[in-house]
Amino acid sequence: MSKKLYASFIYAFLYIPILILIVYSFNDSKYSVEWKGFTLEWYSKLFENESLIEAALHTLHIAFISASAATIIGTLGAISLYRFDFFGKKFLNSLVYILIMSPEIVMGISLLMLFIFLSVPLGFWTLFIAHITFCVPFVIVTIMARMNGFDMNIIEAGKDLGANEWIIFKSIILPNIMPAIIAGFLLAFTLSLDDVIISFFVTGPDYEILPLKIYSMVRLGVKPEINALSAILFAVTLFMVLLSQILTKEKK
Repeated sequence: MSKKLYASFIYAFLYIPILILIVYSFNDSKYSVEWKGFTLEWYSKLFENESLIEAALHTLHIAFISASAATIIGTLGAISLYRFDFFGKKFLNSLVYILIMSPEIVMGISLLMLFIFLSVPLGFWTLFIAHITFCVPFVIVTIMARMNGFDMNIIEAGKDLGANEWIIFKSIILPNIMPAIIAGFLLAFTLSLDDVIISFFVTGPDYEILPLKIYSMVRLGVKPEINALSAILFAVTLFMVLLSQILTKEKK
């Protein structure tokens, strides 16, 4: 009983603030935190705010393509680190964890200096490259965790039956690590979706994304439209988690 009670307190601590935010997104009051009645006005005003909608579309676009690219690179990197022996393998494996543990502000400043050194104008492409760089280590670690329980005897059996490297990858490795690939993509998508620090350094004024837009608006006070937008983002995230669970279950 004590364990269940402890777990209940933990989940309550995590989710009650989100629940309060969702409830107040329907509050018929613009400035007061007191409940004034139910309304959908803030959701309608949210969809009438063209700048927020444009920033949201930019965010979803950059999150999807950067997560896709990071998943492809991370999958190939994880397979290479797991299957093949080469000079500097342990060092490269350590670098992956160093990137994960490094503060985001360090990566943001480093990428900004790199783009300035290469005379690359800040905007969509710099943000795209930065998000791939940020997400790839997380994808590699996610897939490596799955491959640590992989039975190498299956690969050897495939080789004995005449399978080349492409067939082994397509028919043996890929189906077995697909749940981890899906999880890695969703993790990269989420990280890209809500990143503020790195995006602050590498994006330009021509390509505004939602986290920075919300950050600039919240400094002047939390508006009800922000509550509505946050509730929608949480619903999208919840849907993605449920979808990943369904896909993983079907794959198993």
